[in-house]
Amino acid sequence: MSDDIITSTGQWSLVVLRTTQQSVKIWAGTLFSTLTMPEQARIELIAPDNSVTVHPIVKADWHRPFSSIRKRFYITAEFSDLQPNTHYKVRFLRRIEAVSGVREASWQELRSAQFNTLPTQLPLPDQKPFTIGFGSCFYNHRDGGQAAGSYKALYDRGDEAVKPDITFLTGDQVYLDIGFDSLSFISSEIRQRVADDYALHWQALGSILNRGATWMLPDDHEYWNDYPFHDSLIPTLLALKIKKVRETWAKASLDGVQRVQQSPKVDIFNLGTDLSFCLADLRSFRDDDGFMPAREFKQLTDWAESLQSPGVLVLPQPLIVEKNPTERNLLSFKNQYQALLQALGSSGHDIVLLSGDVHFGRIATATLGPQGGRLIEVISSPLSNLTGLNGIATAKPSFKPTHFPDPSVLSVPGWSAEPVHYNKSFAVSTKEGRLFSAYPKSRTREHFMTASFHQLDSGAVRLNVNAWRVRERDNNNLPVRDFDTYEVELT
Repeated sequence: MSDDIITSTGQWSLVVLRTTQQSVKIWAGTLFSTLTMPEQARIELIAPDNSVTVHPIVKADWHRPFSSIRKRFYITAEFSDLQPNTHYKVRFLRRIEAVSGVREASWQELRSAQFNTLPTQLPLPDQKPFTIGFGSCFYNHRDGGQAAGSYKALYDRGDEAVKPDITFLTGDQVYLDIGFDSLSFISSEIRQRVADDYALHWQALGSILNRGATWMLPDDHEYWNDYPFHDSLIPTLLALKIKKVRETWAKASLDGVQRVQQSPKVDIFNLGTDLSFCLADLRSFRDDDGFMPAREFKQLTDWAESLQSPGVLVLPQPLIVEKNPTERNLLSFKNQYQALLQALGSSGHDIVLLSGDVHFGRIATATLGPQGGRLIEVISSPLSNLTGLNGIATAKPSFKPTHFPDPSVLSVPGWSAEPVHYNKSFAVSTKEGRLFSAYPKSRTREHFMTASFHQLDSGAVRLNVNAWRVRERDNNNLPVRDFDTYEVELT
């Protein structure tokens, strides 16, 4: 094989999607409209002993990420029979055919990636912990590669105690609705606009998406603000009142969620009997009656009710919230919200909630009903703040409601509204804004977090949480910590 024909790889994508103890799913292709679809390509999985498993690709295998758009293409490949808790490398290559007297045939590397398969149980205290990197709310303008660069630095060179194994992106990986007021009403151009936004954001996030398996959940800006509802009075979104515009936008946006992000409705996995994970899309299928269809909601509540260990729940919006008078949060759907809380509290085990959405980062703890379990809610938002006129949509950490569930809105049978414990030492710091600048309003510093888990001899699980500023580096060119390590034992 000859790899001496070098190309610009910036418009190609290689994404490690969900992994298990024995398998992985890989996404490869391009979201840019100008690249040529290869007649032949391949994805190589390289094991620690340097043995290579090849997934061949011919032209007929490529798929279109967005309906009714002929350009842009991708493929997903699954590899099985892998070893648990093992580091693998991945390469994405295309075939360059020979040109007589000019060049020989060769395989040209387009992108590379790496990941670890899941372990079969949590590590012990003297071993590297199982660590999740997570974040939300990424607006590409003014990021300049800083979010992905800081994540790459921690993944590649960080201390073993905090290096991520897998990644959860919990919503607003794109901001499709920014600039909606200047959008064309022509259906084909609407679809192109959605696809172009994905191309730019996926390019900027590339060094996150190719390091460790990544689970992605959508929130409203994968569609539009407060999706699927279009009763907002925000002037820039008034075009949503036009049915054809709204339907075209919704379909293209859903393509992005399902074909590019490959977001699951519900995904559950376990690390032996030590820790159980559940990710749920509570955005894409909302209606007036709830934030989730009945079948998938039952999967979520069944998971919670059957827990035999602490659980990690990953959602696009937090649970410890007040009523929001301007747009809907999970509390807006009282019936499912109450049923979810009752399910989460039924086992008596602690639940760690990893979430985003609100443009601030903080940790809060609340009691989950009479069985004695706790909700440890960890919010990480944003990876990159909005700018300019949209930069007014920033926030400082909120320490409300004072009680959970919020007694002014909801009374759960058999529960009492208990005080929420906020420690302001574990809220991500803020930065002052400047009028007429890109950031006109005070904002939470751009960051992501890591959550590291160990199994203790007592049978409990130790959780350590760290927050990392993506726009500040230390003397080793690693992201700077925002607050001291938060530590708690889970039962």
